Amino acid sequence: MKAFYLFFLIVTVGFSQSKLVEAKKLIDNKSFSKAQNLLEAEIKNQPNNAEVIELLGDAYGHQKKWDEAIEQYEKLTKIDAKEANYFYKYGGALGMKALSISKIAALGIIGDVKEAFLKAAALDATHIEARWALVELYMQLPGLIGGSKSKSLKYANELQNLSKVDGYLAKGYIYEYDDEPDLAEKYYLLAIKEGGSLTCFDKLTNLYETNNQPEKAVSNLEQAHAKHHRNALHYQIGKVCAEYNVQIEKGEKCLLLYLDNYSAKDGVPKAWANYRLAQIKKYQNEKKTALKYINLAIAELPKIDVFQEERKAILAL
Repeated sequence: MKAFYLFFLIVTVGFSQSKLVEAKKLIDNKSFSKAQNLLEAEIKNQPNNAEVIELLGDAYGHQKKWDEAIEQYEKLTKIDAKEANYFYKYGGALGMKALSISKIAALGIIGDVKEAFLKAAALDATHIEARWALVELYMQLPGLIGGSKSKSLKYANELQNLSKVDGYLAKGYIYEYDDEPDLAEKYYLLAIKEGGSLTCFDKLTNLYETNNQPEKAVSNLEQAHAKHHRNALHYQIGKVCAEYNVQIEKGEKCLLLYLDNYSAKDGVPKAWANYRLAQIKKYQNEKKTALKYINLAIAELPKIDVFQEERKAILAL
């Protein structure tokens, strides 16, 4: 009898593990609803299994079902009150709910969001994500309800001690948010020098575009391309040139390269490159060529209003 029970236990555990593996694959493949259904059935058999609860919370979160995600992550914080990541996920779900409701209603949640992130940071001195969350939270909150640039910088310094790149990016974010573009540029440049990831380059490009510095944006994108050799960067260069009517010959060349080398992994549909080419040709008063490109854009994505507006502007030349 004992042997049978042991065999039954092994089979049951093995079956449950296979369900978890399947759920993880579904989440990785963005089949969140299917993962949710599988995990909701599994949690009836294992109501206190932290792995099942966490995965179910993740499945809900990916679908923006914040109340359901909050419920699962809160369970985790009670199962293991020393696991930082549980508090981080709980705070994250609460924060996303706060963003999805009215500002007045959100006020009742903000304290719990902050408490969860602070708990995660206190439990794990190396938890980078929790510190990033606190950097952003303290910058975005009004001073009357706990916002504080100095506290945000405190966690940015902690990030810098853990990862120089993250620290520099966090400080760049703080100064950009606080409308100090020169200091933001300084730290984004330090992040590029230290790490040089596409994220680092993107942050600096966005800063330049936000502050109406297209020439600097183009230069930064060219440096990013020299390092990473991504076709998507051809589009980004062309976009900036077309939007700001600068270096349009370079912009046209880059957009044509983007189209010639296009693949689905580049992200931006070809229609947008054709739209940018139409803009450039409009600047050059080449009406016929501009119409060719805008018609190609509309043929691919006919419901994009800005394409239709561009066509009207070209026809009016």
